[in-house]
Amino acid sequence: MTPQSAELGPLVFRFLEYMEAERNASPRTVEAYHRSLHLFRRWAGADFCGWESCGADVFRSWLYEALNEELKPSTIRLRFAALRSFYEYLMRREGLQISPLAEVSLPRARQSLPVHLSLHQMEHLLALPLRLPADKKSPAWLPYRDVAILELFYSCGMRLSELVALNADSLRPGENCIRVLGKGRKVRLVPVGDYAREAVEQYREMAGVQGDEPLFISRLGKRMSCRSVQLMLDKYLRNSELPFHISPHKLRHTFATHLLDAGADLRAVQELLGHSSLATTQIYTHVTKTRMQQVYRQAHPRAGWDD
Repeated sequence: MTPQSAELGPLVFRFLEYMEAERNASPRTVEAYHRSLHLFRRWAGADFCGWESCGADVFRSWLYEALNEELKPSTIRLRFAALRSFYEYLMRREGLQISPLAEVSLPRARQSLPVHLSLHQMEHLLALPLRLPADKKSPAWLPYRDVAILELFYSCGMRLSELVALNADSLRPGENCIRVLGKGRKVRLVPVGDYAREAVEQYREMAGVQGDEPLFISRLGKRMSCRSVQLMLDKYLRNSELPFHISPHKLRHTFATHLLDAGADLRAVQELLGHSSLATTQIYTHVTKTRMQQVYRQAHPRAGWDD
């Protein structure tokens, strides 16, 4: 138990253990919930009378203060998601009768459309690692590693955390599916296109990674971190024609949007992305709906829509 966990008390400690061991929550989720509970406990200060004694008015006051600080609705909702899960646990396991959060209404989250690359922009990005001058101090396999990373992002739509966790045998020679360890430690098989599979096989042979060794390694032979992948993308952004910042998540958005634009079934895309809920995937239908409207307006002789 960390000092923060000890301050929060045994109920929180058991809740976090439950999230990790029984709900298979990711370490990032457990840490985010821990941080949110700690923020509330610190805010309550000397007036805190125990988790089971907190009423709805206390949480409304905390919400009111967060709104006055002009925190993003998504940040507020994340904090209260931790509290809601905690009180659901108290009702399920610790005998609490009613959750005080049931009477607290939160601001609606702003739903922003995911930014994605066009096909031309994606092809431009995929070509950059082998088009730029090679760094003589870097191993010869390094640009081929970067190609393999970009091709996998675009071919599979995996999360950044999933990509850096891959081992060399996650994609076996000649196979057309890769084993991905996703949220909740769930393993899913994701199809891999020929371009991505060949890029991975070429890099893997050049770098000499095999078996249960990390697939994507740094110059020093260590598993790449999420941060190092973002730095790699930043390097290519500086040498590209792309008009906006690139993130691994934008490449994931690009994967999903291009599939749906080409007529892929929404539920199939849900499985490929590893979304537990179809509602999470449906945000991409707004993007494709916009595209359909553009095509209709430009192509139909009697659309009659103003630009």
